Formats: sequence, structure tokens, C-alpha cells
Amino acid sequence: MKKVNSALACIYRTLGWFPVVIINAIVVWSYFAYVIILCFDIVSNELEKGLYLVFFHLFFVMFMYSYWKSILSSPGFVPSQFFFSKEDLERYENSENPQDVVNEIAKGLPVVTWAVANSARYCGNCYVVKPDRSHHCTMCGRCILKMDHHCPWVNNCVGWGNYKYFILFLFYAILFTMYVALSSLKYFIQFWTAHSSKKSNSDLHILFLFFVSAMFSVSLWSLFGFHLFLLSKNRTTLESFRAPLFHYGADKDGFNIGTMNNIRQVFGNTTWKWFFPIFTTLGNGCTYLTSRSRNSENTGLLLSNNDDDEDSSHLSPHTPRDIQQSVYTSSTFVNGDININLKDVGSDDEEEIFHKNKLRSLYRETNENLG
Repeated sequence: MKKVNSALACIYRTLGWFPVVIINAIVVWSYFAYVIILCFDIVSNELEKGLYLVFFHLFFVMFMYSYWKSILSSPGFVPSQFFFSKEDLERYENSENPQDVVNEIAKGLPVVTWAVANSARYCGNCYVVKPDRSHHCTMCGRCILKMDHHCPWVNNCVGWGNYKYFILFLFYAILFTMYVALSSLKYFIQFWTAHSSKKSNSDLHILFLFFVSAMFSVSLWSLFGFHLFLLSKNRTTLESFRAPLFHYGADKDGFNIGTMNNIRQVFGNTTWKWFFPIFTTLGNGCTYLTSRSRNSENTGLLLSNNDDDEDSSHLSPHTPRDIQQSVYTSSTFVNGDININLKDVGSDDEEEIFHKNKLRSLYRETNENLG
């Protein structure tokens, strides 16, 4: 039976690459049709040909690089601190009320979202307490940090670690397809207005090149627009359909900290890096500011690294849960020059003070909101 399951899993993983192969085959054909057929075979003006080739290759490289970064980059997996230990697993399996065990484990972890009935979110497949905004992907067989959706066209989950690449992939795919459609429009019109009754293979390539690029451009705009809306609201696709549950109830805007801060949380603090498929996402993928955790003194506060390119704020997969209690390791004001560093909690007294201060702040903000 295990061999059968293993064989089926292998077949399933192989079939998962089929949409990726289709996309790449279309792209390879479009390269041939545009560069070889259109530019070298049809376009006679050397200046026009040169401009076509320069801009085509610019959009082509950025599109393909972003696409393959979305495919090959990890979406972000749950650190070991959130996994059940052997003792936790034994208590969970032997307990008359396993949820009580999960709630007890979750007390030592930085989570603010809950399942129904004020119970901690956990995954029965991975045996982990789910970090905020994480979900289990049945396609990948793992829990994904800030999971947005599983995309068959990249054969990968889209989550905290590769969401920027996915947005850039959509953006450059639109630029690429729009450019191809608009620059081939002139020759597409010539195809229909030519008096010759015989159509060459080159003409047919241009015909299909325009139709395919225009069709993909239109379809991508709707998807890109939807994700721009989600980005501005700091929501994932899953959260747009099912709002995260906080102590005060469900709230689709629970992680909304302002449009610019939402964008910077994904794209980083350095504006010129936004347009390049390099990792600049802020935070650690496990902890997030909420809309109610902001006040007049810390507007714009984001969990981030001091340097966008150094992902030093990850929860270490080798650090025990009882040592690293706080994952707010490095923070910065994105709307100013102030840096705040909150040290990791190392003792029970410090931990108790930390949680008491957090509760006081929460109650104070709640009363202000109600008032």
C-alpha cells in the first residue's frame, strides 16, 4: 500500500508541472514569433526593429525571472517553535480534551488569531500551532506562512516568502503581453487588409501572436487588480473569503495598517527595490501588527529587518520555544527615522512583564476604540 501511495504521489507531483510546461511552451513560441518572425523577417526599418528588440527583451527577462522566482522560492514554512514536542504530542494524544493542550501550548507563542470558541488554531496534519495567517495546503502537504493560495500555474503555494515575486510576475506578464500585442497590432492589421489571397506561415504566426498576447493581457488584468486590492488592504485571498478571528470577533481588516505600510510590509522600505524580484519583504512571516495595535505614537510601525536584504528576523528553526518567546526581534518606523529594538524574552519574569504590558496596551486601545 505504501508503494502504491508513493507511486501516486510521484505521478501527482509530476502532473503538477504540466501547467508550468504549458506556460513556458507558449512563452518560447512567442519569443520565436516575435523575434525571429516579426522583427527579423517582417520589420524592415532598422530603427523600429532595434527598439522592438530592446523593449521586448527587457520585459521578457523581468517577466521570466519573476515567474521562476515565484516557482522556485519557498512560500515560507512554519518554524520548529510552533511544532508539538514529543511531550506535547503525547499529552495531546492521551488527553480527554486535546484542545486544552493546544491552548496551553499556544500561550507561549505569539499568536493573536483564534479558531472558533476562543480555541487556538492548530494543524492536525502537521501537529503545529498555526502562526497568524498561516494555513495548511493540501497540495503541498505543509502549513504555509501567510498563505494566499496554491497556484497551479507556478506549481507552488503563494505565501509570505514569495508573494512579492508573484505580484511582480503578474505585473511584468501584463507589461510583456501588452507590449507584444500593441507592437504587433500594426502587422496584425496588415494581415487582414493585404490584398493577397495567399497567407504565409509568417502571417499566421503574427495573427496568433496578437490574439494570444491580447487574450492573456486582458485576463491578467483582472487577477492583478484583485491582488492590488488585497495588497492595499493587507489581506490574503483566503482572508478575503473568510475573515481572521480575533479576540473581539472576525475582522477582514484586522491586519490593515494603512495602504503604504501594507505595501511596504510586502515590498520593503526601499522604493527602488520594489520593482526587482529580490527578497525585501519585512518581518518573519509569523507575527504581524494588527489594525488595533497601532496608535498615535507608533503609526507606521512594521515588523522588519534593519536591512531588507538580510532576513535576520526569521524564527530560528533551532531555537527552543522556551528560550525565544518573543519574535519581535527588530522593528522600524517606516514613516520616520526611529528604530525600536525589543529584546527577546529570556526569563519568566521578563516574559510575565512583557505579556502584562501587552494586555494593558490591548485593554487601553480597546477602551479608546469603544469610547
